[in-house]
Amino acid sequence: MKRTTFHAVIILALLLMMVSTVATAAPAIKKIGINVVLNTEVTDAILADLGTHGKVFNKIVEIDAVTMMIPATELPIIQALPYVKAAGPDQERNGSPIDTVEATSFANGINTWDLDAVNVTNLGSGRVTDYDGTGVYVAVLDTGLVDSWRQYFPQERIAEEFAIAFGGGGGEMGVVSSQPNKWEHDQNSHGTHVTSTILGYSMRGTPVNGVAPMATVIPVKVLNQNGSGWSSVVAAGIVYVTDLKVDGKLGNSPVVINMSLGGPSLDAMEQAAVDYAVENGVIIVASAGNEGTAGMGYPGAYAPVISVAASGWVGEWKSGTWWYATDVPDPTNADDFYITDFSSRALAGQDLDVAAPGSWIVGPYQVNSGQISYYFLGGTSMSSPHVAGIVALMLQKDPSLTANDAELALEDSAIPLPAGCRDIIDPNVGLTEVCWEADATGAGLATADAALNAIP
Repeated sequence: MKRTTFHAVIILALLLMMVSTVATAAPAIKKIGINVVLNTEVTDAILADLGTHGKVFNKIVEIDAVTMMIPATELPIIQALPYVKAAGPDQERNGSPIDTVEATSFANGINTWDLDAVNVTNLGSGRVTDYDGTGVYVAVLDTGLVDSWRQYFPQERIAEEFAIAFGGGGGEMGVVSSQPNKWEHDQNSHGTHVTSTILGYSMRGTPVNGVAPMATVIPVKVLNQNGSGWSSVVAAGIVYVTDLKVDGKLGNSPVVINMSLGGPSLDAMEQAAVDYAVENGVIIVASAGNEGTAGMGYPGAYAPVISVAASGWVGEWKSGTWWYATDVPDPTNADDFYITDFSSRALAGQDLDVAAPGSWIVGPYQVNSGQISYYFLGGTSMSSPHVAGIVALMLQKDPSLTANDAELALEDSAIPLPAGCRDIIDPNVGLTEVCWEADATGAGLATADAALNAIP
């Protein structure tokens, strides 16, 4: 009898182990970060109901949106809720003080080919426009600035009091957090290079011109040290800048946002943030993307955003000093330019506006922290700040300019760049041919003088 009982206990234990093993082996339900945009205001009752489907992290009341972490199986349930306008996964987005630069402006600095190309400068003549961005804020939503930014930029041109960093996002921990001091400790340099196109920079003591050298830049870090991030974080950055304007913290100054970043899908929260900004008089400029024929990135491809493709110049690499000592002929001739092979082409439903220099743009870029260095970079990340700078000049001339006004003026005044091919010198492969179709150029090449003349 005792033996029988002992055997029964063993059998029962084995059965329990088998059940436990099966339960353990069952795949865990994947959790995802999502962004939810409501069709009504965010209320405590709605937050409580959403909390039954997952964990609610952030709420952005200005755009009636929240971020959440949920089991993936809950997404279609949340999307079907009567108070939900749209919900989807958070989308990926890619792109210590030392000395103070003595100059307060680089308007009298050397010229680079790209500023000649957009007719801000002319070789031997310096700046050829009466506008320099005075009184305009340009928010650069990017990776922030490197520790040594004061060795590149005039301190007066960086709005430290408004600079901020946002981090987190659905793909990391879900929570979008604010990190006030991290903006000036970037290890990536992308945002520093982008800023240099707008303001100009010091090249070891030699001033280099910028598109809008007297604008004031607000650094807003929304990308991490790898140059990537999440659409929820980008949305938080857009809302933050817009609120600065709405709350009167920037006075009556006009504001333009530059976003040299993007991803393959339009996120509902990011779209709501863009709409909120545009409705409140903020103009947004963004890169078209670097995916070639695979299509544009978002938010650049979203119609209210002024999107920018990357153009190059046929005079590149024809001499060792071509980038600052070779004149880009005036008036601008489309035959002197081309569209890079990496610049994203517009697919159906995507809105490509204009093109600007994005090939072999020189600027500060550090590969070692604290070590001053300068690099040629290529990408629509480089073309976007050229147009953001032009918009700053346009806003200086007419502070009441709306996003739609600015876009129409840029498009109507752009120099058409028909589909074609050009022979160029690639420093890696030598003489090569590059070709593009009509879907690569938008309205054509943006230039500052023409855009300014298009404003009454």
